[in-house]
Amino acid sequence: MSNRPSYVIITPARDEAQFIELTLKSMVAQILPPVKWVIVSDGSTDSTDEIVRRYTAAHAWIELLRMPERAERHFAGKVYAFNAGYERVKDLDFDIVGNLDADVSFGPEHFAFLIGRMEEAPELGVAGAPFREGKREYNYRFANIENVWGGCQLFRRECFESIGGYVPVKGGAVDSIAVSTARMRGWRTKTFTETVCIHHRAMGTAQEGELKARFNQGKKDYAVGNHPFWELFRTLYQMANPPFVVGAVAMAAGYLWSLVRRAERPVSSELALFTRREQMQRLKRIITFS
Repeated sequence: MSNRPSYVIITPARDEAQFIELTLKSMVAQILPPVKWVIVSDGSTDSTDEIVRRYTAAHAWIELLRMPERAERHFAGKVYAFNAGYERVKDLDFDIVGNLDADVSFGPEHFAFLIGRMEEAPELGVAGAPFREGKREYNYRFANIENVWGGCQLFRRECFESIGGYVPVKGGAVDSIAVSTARMRGWRTKTFTETVCIHHRAMGTAQEGELKARFNQGKKDYAVGNHPFWELFRTLYQMANPPFVVGAVAMAAGYLWSLVRRAERPVSSELALFTRREQMQRLKRIITFS
């Protein structure tokens, strides 16, 4: 294992006592452990810190970094927490940096497998795995295999630093912005379906209900530059997944609300155009079955 590419993991965590031990158990079971895993407690007020300290006492490669409490919860705060963790590892010798959520579990070969795929393909800048929530899992006949779910993303260090890391956008989509930017800069990105993450909390529901999460997803889709035709396709696809029609309507409403308001986009026009070109190419392939 000593000749394998080395990696570090950073986990921003805010009040994750309900699930974080599942993530901790998954990490300590890895057959290829990281050089360092920094868990950044982002102002947690529950027992998150106490749970993590039990593991730092037994594993020297796990570190707890405490951030001050803050009243507002938003996705930019997660980026600030990640950046604080990156400051702790940037002087270490590593090849790959991972962003891991604190409500995820996975098998003991998970990171060894993903590191192996990156080792085989030097042009692969971002790698990850699909996630499963209960019985829900993306159908990759329709989902883009080049998109990498934000709950567990591995970046080649050169790629991560070349894109400037994560953009602190309060409304979210920081993970998809990073992955799209990597592709725009010429890196390959890929989800490997041979392994899977179990996500223990429905996406976007840490502070809100399912319908509001769908509405906010529509807003994020607009923010990153999604083409209206692509968003229509996403809305129709959403009708096949809980909460079915009402969820699809909520997502469409979020996108249209932003469109009517001409909400400011946090991404460059270059990236928005790149995203739309990709979406139209994928939509053409789907429609023509090519």
